[in-house]
Amino acid sequence: MSNAPLEPATTQPHPVVLDVDTGVDDALAVMFAVRHPALDVRGISCVAGNADVDQVVANTLAVLDVLDAPDIPVGRGSEHPLLELARDARHVHGSDGLGNQDLPASSRTPYGGGALELMRLAILDSPEPVTLVPLAPMTNIALLLRAYPEVKENLAGIVAMGGAVAGGNATAVAEFNVWHDPEAAAIVLGAGVPVTMYGLDVFSRVVVEPDTYEALSDDPDPAVALAGRLLAHSHAVIRSDPRVGHGGLIGDAGAVCAVARPELLTTHRWPVHVSLAPGLTRGQTVVDRRYVLGEDSVHGVDSLGHLVDVALDVDVEATRDLFLTTIGARPQASHTDDTARAVQR
Repeated sequence: MSNAPLEPATTQPHPVVLDVDTGVDDALAVMFAVRHPALDVRGISCVAGNADVDQVVANTLAVLDVLDAPDIPVGRGSEHPLLELARDARHVHGSDGLGNQDLPASSRTPYGGGALELMRLAILDSPEPVTLVPLAPMTNIALLLRAYPEVKENLAGIVAMGGAVAGGNATAVAEFNVWHDPEAAAIVLGAGVPVTMYGLDVFSRVVVEPDTYEALSDDPDPAVALAGRLLAHSHAVIRSDPRVGHGGLIGDAGAVCAVARPELLTTHRWPVHVSLAPGLTRGQTVVDRRYVLGEDSVHGVDSLGHLVDVALDVDVEATRDLFLTTIGARPQASHTDDTARAVQR
């Protein structure tokens, strides 16, 4: 077994760039990342996924307002996948993408240079390697790595919420983020950057029980109260899924927890191939768990895929407690002001 390829910073907060399609659980992930003292959010890029990209930008800025977050740059990214039309998940995340919370519109403005330029500057200007955390279809990340391959030199790695070993949610075999843009996912996995795949196998396990999220909903801290309402929405949507415990999923936030505390994940490095063929398997992450070569390998019929640290297990209780403790904390001082100045040059 192996740990995620990242180690938390011991003295200074670890720089991260989030890529989101905010989204109920993306909002929870942003809350966690902003409030965890070991993480320094240098920027947030937005992409079409759970909602259209303009709604995603608006949602992200509104969540930062509720957090009373510092001036974290937010960039508008791709409106659609590399090859296909965008297909949202409003049936899961509500008409506004945020569980119909109807948050006030933010007075913050997105970074004028767009998501790719924001990410490029945030990564290259960082004095230490940055972790990219895609919590959405990986369109922006694929475009970044193709347009600006030099950023790879200052990346600690990529921790992505996407894919699955055992089964999908968008289709029977494909997880939504990868299914939405499988070509982008294939580019990212093959880019030569260490990748940890926080897939549905662990994503579906970390839940917050109703009595806890109901108490959060009554908290005087607006961000904590919003987290409680988002968890309640999550529970209402996934009640019928037998893979999920009795509660609201923290979802994407679990991947950010794993950046802060890599030891909470059990991973194994396996070849992963993204199915790009049309039909029932499109978007499937085919994880090769064999320990003995098969006929395809012996005869050179198919590529084995790219080596990825695939999350197999998660310390559910510790991850849930870390999430709850962190979102309940007051905002921490960070270095995001330096990054904001950099991307405004």
